[in-house]
Parts: sequence; structure tokens; C-alpha cells
Amino acid sequence: MASALTIIIADDHPLFRGALKQALTGMAGNPDIVEAGDFEAARKAAAGHPNADLMLLDLAMPGVSGLSGLISLRAEFQSLPVVIVSASDDPATIRRALDLGASGFISKSASIEDIREGIGSVLEGNIYTPGGYVRGPEQDSEVADLIARLRTLTPQQSRVLAMLAEGLLNKQIAYELGVSEATIKAHVSAILLKLNVDSRTQAVIQLGKIGSAQAAA
Repeated sequence: MASALTIIIADDHPLFRGALKQALTGMAGNPDIVEAGDFEAARKAAAGHPNADLMLLDLAMPGVSGLSGLISLRAEFQSLPVVIVSASDDPATIRRALDLGASGFISKSASIEDIREGIGSVLEGNIYTPGGYVRGPEQDSEVADLIARLRTLTPQQSRVLAMLAEGLLNKQIAYELGVSEATIKAHVSAILLKLNVDSRTQAVIQLGKIGSAQAAA
């Protein structure tokens, strides 16, 4: 007998988590649902359920800024598909989420049926986007260059950059990742080089540019 699916719902709005649970409970297999109300809880849920089949991630989670949360999760949990669920469903945000590794994008204005369809599609190995969305090239050449640079970062460098964006110091990042401070300094130097910036502050500003078009989700 096949084991039940495990799906993590990461959203800080209890009412919307409830709507997602309603969509999931109507799916075949009656999946196990793990809830997280902030970004740190989402990370802990992913770490505590290494065989989870999917995470539904709100872009506007407490504890993280926009798409940097997606970058961090994709770096740390590379086998876990992440679907963005957001009210900020403009084409630029959808495209940037997909470019940074999301397995799909579901609008918060979608019906229960559409949410169910999107989740089912991703579980089958597809990339899901809202109806009518056409994936064209990035219109902002600066953002396109930045995304290309971000995709050259190693998983560990991506995690370090996301932690820099959270305001952590080198020694705090070293403690969190279980490595030496010298190792983190080396990662930071590599990140600055790859992003073509001179300081960690500039690196964080660059990261923020990706989400500058997003409204609060």
C-alpha cells in the first residue's frame, strides 16, 4: 500500500491555510498536511519531513523577504518541490519565481478547484501556472542579469545569501550552518564576486530588487 502524500502549507494567514487544507482534503489519497505560520517554521517543517512531497509557500511570510525565501528553501531542500501561493500574481513575479526554481505558481484568488488542479499537476511532475499566463522573457534587463548570477551560486552560497538578507552576522550564519566563520567569509567573498558587488549590503540590496515589484501577499 502506497504511503500517504505529505504536503507542507507555509502561510501566515490561518484562514488561507484552512482554504488550502480544504483543497487538499478533497484530493485522492487524503494527504498528510503539515502547517507552518512563518518562514522559520516552514524550514523546520521541511527539515522534519525530509520525504515531504510538496511545499506550498506564501511569498509574504514573516521572517523572510519575498523570493529570498524561495531561494533559501530550494538551496537547503533541493528535492522538495515548492509551489508559490501568492496574491502578487503579476506576470513578472510568476516568471521570477519559476526562474528561481519554483515548481509552480498558484494565485490566492484561484478557486478551490484550480488550487487542487495546480497541486495535482505539480505532483505529477509538471510546472503549473495560472490560466492565461504566458512565460516570456524578463523585461527588466538588470533583473534578468541578477537572476542569471543568482543561479550560479552553489546551494550553500544561496543559503548564506538568504541569511545575509535576514540580517545575520557571519558568526551567526556559521553557527546555524555548523561551519567555521572562515568558511562563511569565503562564501561571502564568492557571493560578492558572482553578484558583481563590493559589499554584503549591496548583495542584499540586489536580492531585494527581484521582489521590488511584489505587493504584500
